[in-house]
Amino acid sequence: MNDEIVYGKNPVLELLKSGKPVNKVLIQSEGPNGRNQEIIALLHEKSIPYQFVDRQTLDRITDRERHQGMLAYIAAREYSSIDDILALAEERQEDPFILMLDEIEDPHNLGALLRTVDAVGAHGVIIPKRRSVALTGTVAKTSAGAVEYVRVARVSNLVQALQELKKRGCWVSGAEAGGRGAFEADLTGARVIVIGSEGKGISRLLREKCDEIVSLPMKGQVTSLNASVAGSVMLYEVLRQRISSTSQKV
Repeated sequence: MNDEIVYGKNPVLELLKSGKPVNKVLIQSEGPNGRNQEIIALLHEKSIPYQFVDRQTLDRITDRERHQGMLAYIAAREYSSIDDILALAEERQEDPFILMLDEIEDPHNLGALLRTVDAVGAHGVIIPKRRSVALTGTVAKTSAGAVEYVRVARVSNLVQALQELKKRGCWVSGAEAGGRGAFEADLTGARVIVIGSEGKGISRLLREKCDEIVSLPMKGQVTSLNASVAGSVMLYEVLRQRISSTSQKV
């Protein structure tokens, strides 16, 4: 099993009380849910996603161990906030450079992107709490250690997060087909790069909040790139332009 889990009502309750990062909790749907109100209240208080599932699902995940109708996935590391990401940019005396991921579900894609974010010196990543891979063990392994250095904020609503970043001076570039050529666009300054999901791309509401849509040139027969590849190319183009802009000012 790639991702560390805790199961059993009391172990899950103590995990939540400890303050350790938790990705998600699964609760048996046909179980005595009236007895789980303390845990559900804690989940709401800490804004931790939870889901009701059948007993067979919990049996499969725990290899039929005594799970008492409850299981929690432990995050590979603690999540940051958007303020933490912006504070890092201020600490470095740099314009914010942020990657936002819209419902990326493949842990290998997220891990690869965290590795690139670290490599280009971006200040952090923003992911949604639902319909997205979290900081799992697989993500940590794929990131080759970058998960320990990259600040990842997990938010309830990407659209609201984007609006907040725009109020704080960031310009938002969504990477998707049909936009202005990414290599011709000005990607300097305080910047958020938005990468869509592997299958659906950027959601409509989020796309409407982008200041511009930029596209990578495609010269071959394949019409799209893997999300981690497209994201990595975009991040390096931002870095290239930042380096060029800095050298021109000197």
